[in-house]
This record gives sequence, C-alpha cells and structure tokens, in this order.
Amino acid sequence: MGEYPVLAIVHSCCYMGMETHFVRVEVDVSPGLPCFNIVGLPNPAVRESTERVRSAIKNSGFDFPLRRITVNLAPADIRKEGALFDLPIAIGILIATKQLTSEKLEHVVTVGELSLDGSICPVPGILLMAANIAKSNSEKVFVVPKDNLEEASLISGIKVFGGHHLQEVIGYLQGKGDLQHQTGNLEKLRKKLFDNDEVDVGLDFSDIKGQKQAKRALEIAAAGGHNILLVGPPGTGKTMLAKRLPSILPPLTWDECLEVSKIYSLAGLLPKNNPIIFSRPFRSPHHTASPGSIIGGGKNPRPGEISLATHGVLFLDELPEFHRDVLEALRQPLEEKIVTITRTSGSFSYPANFILVGAMNPCP
Repeated sequence: MGEYPVLAIVHSCCYMGMETHFVRVEVDVSPGLPCFNIVGLPNPAVRESTERVRSAIKNSGFDFPLRRITVNLAPADIRKEGALFDLPIAIGILIATKQLTSEKLEHVVTVGELSLDGSICPVPGILLMAANIAKSNSEKVFVVPKDNLEEASLISGIKVFGGHHLQEVIGYLQGKGDLQHQTGNLEKLRKKLFDNDEVDVGLDFSDIKGQKQAKRALEIAAAGGHNILLVGPPGTGKTMLAKRLPSILPPLTWDECLEVSKIYSLAGLLPKNNPIIFSRPFRSPHHTASPGSIIGGGKNPRPGEISLATHGVLFLDELPEFHRDVLEALRQPLEEKIVTITRTSGSFSYPANFILVGAMNPCP
C-alpha cells in the first residue's frame, strides 16, 4: 500500500444525560508499526471497538491497513461511552485509506455498533439523539442501524436512513445504492397500537370489586396527581389497586409520550416492536433496590426508577423495608419533579414527574 495523507473526519454524536453532543471522529493512518489507538476520553467499550472494527472491515470485503491508526474522538473533554462509534470509525478508516470517497459526509451523522461480520447492531438513545439533531441542525442526515430506523423516524424535520450492513452504508455514501428511508406516521402508529391492544395490558380499574373507600382515595390521587399510601393486612388488594391506577390516569399527550420514550430509549428499554410508548409507565422496584437504581447513577449517570416512572406511577411495595437512604433521596425529586445527579464529570438532570404509591402492613 502507498502513503495515506488523508485525514478522515466523520460526524457522529453521543448523549450525556438528556443532552446530545456532536462528536467529530478523526482518523489518521500513518507509516509505522501496526497499532490501533483511540483517544478522546473513551471508556473500555469504546476501546474494544478496535477489534470489532478490524474484523468488520475485513469481513465486509475491504482492506484493513497494517499501519499506525490513530482515532481521535473530539471534543476530548467529553467522556465517550458505548459501542455507537464503531460505524463512524470504520467509515473513517476507509476514507483515510482512500477506499471510500464521498461528498455526502459533510452533512451525515452516523452511529452504530458493528458485529464481526460487518452487520450493524442497534444502539440505545437513538430517539434522544435524533430529536436533538433535528433541533440543532435539521440539514443533517442521520444514518442509524436498521433496527433503530422506526424509532428515529418519529422525529420530524430530519432525514433518517437505516443500514443493516457496513457494505450498504458504504454503497450509499459512494452513491452506488440507497439505504432504507422511513418517515414517521404517528397517526398510523397510534392506530396500530390501539387496534392491537398493546396499550391496554388488561389491568383495568373496573376489575376491582368492592374496596369503595380505597378506590375513592385512588380516584382523588389520580385526579390531582397526589401521592398515596395504602395500609392494610396482607392479601387485602393493595398491590392489585396500585397496578390498576394507571388505567384511570388521563392519556399521555404527544409531548409526554415523546419524553417517556426518550428516557426508555436512553436506558435501552424501548420495545423493538413499539418505537414509542403510549401507555403510562408503572414501575415496581424490589425493596432491596439500591439508591443508585432508584434515583439513577453510574459514572455517566443513567436514569433510575423514578425517571422511568415519569408521567406514570412508582409503586413501592413494603415501603418500610426500603433502605432509609432510598426513601430520603426521594424527597427532592417528589418536590421538584426533576432529579439532578452530580458527579465529578458534571451534573445530569432527568425528569422525575411521577405519582408515588406506597403500600405497607399495619404495625403489629
């Protein structure tokens, strides 16, 4: 192989909290002993992309250079997590080795995890990234894994294309082929969800017989968005009542649907067959849950149960059994409807607008 004077620049993005940051993937291939280094504050999952990208390029029919490869993820002061940079790194290597030339890259943002055979795997947070890209620069073209296409197409004002294999994306960038393009049809999707009874999970408030006083209390809580504590002996229907509370809450508005879906997309919990959540969440963590799992946490904090219950119900069964620090940590989110998690790397805020339902047995 000859010299590679080309410095490849591919646009990508990542998320920190509920914010999206654009990332410039710079790839340099220079003479020297074969090595593959990634800089720019990557975490171990990003560093491991060297082996995934190497195998994906070879198994897709392209040549992998036996040179010194340096990948810089700029800006370097933002910590990069996850495998979503595999695809832009692979594209950058092919550009730097002159196996790919394209005039489209200036307006293209790519994310995706590569498997060893070159296929592109879905990544979390696509809905959040698509929304922020459309808000900041609607001229960008967003290339995502094919399995994330329906999710990303829910955002209007941005062109979204889905690729199943590295060869498909390279062919699209070279102008030799097209990627699957989909425009979100919200009314059709809403009709599909309701026709298939995917919103109604079968837990309806009308199923409850008797319990007039408890049902009246829940109706008042639902009407005013109040928190409620159910106290009674085991077997009196406390859990049954709490699970059916979402069925009498008002339907989610479009903005609320989008906000809930963004949180679930970020957490990797968005159902593959339903790219958007139309039903109100119901979360019921075990009483041994840690403060981080309830409030949210980690080096790059992820949403906890209180955020996953946004615009829905958080049910704490056996309330006195929860650790005291967990219950104390709920005070501020209950008051401000938002939770702010502070780390040395920065502060991250997540929505926490939920109805708290507690259940406990009476004191002996």
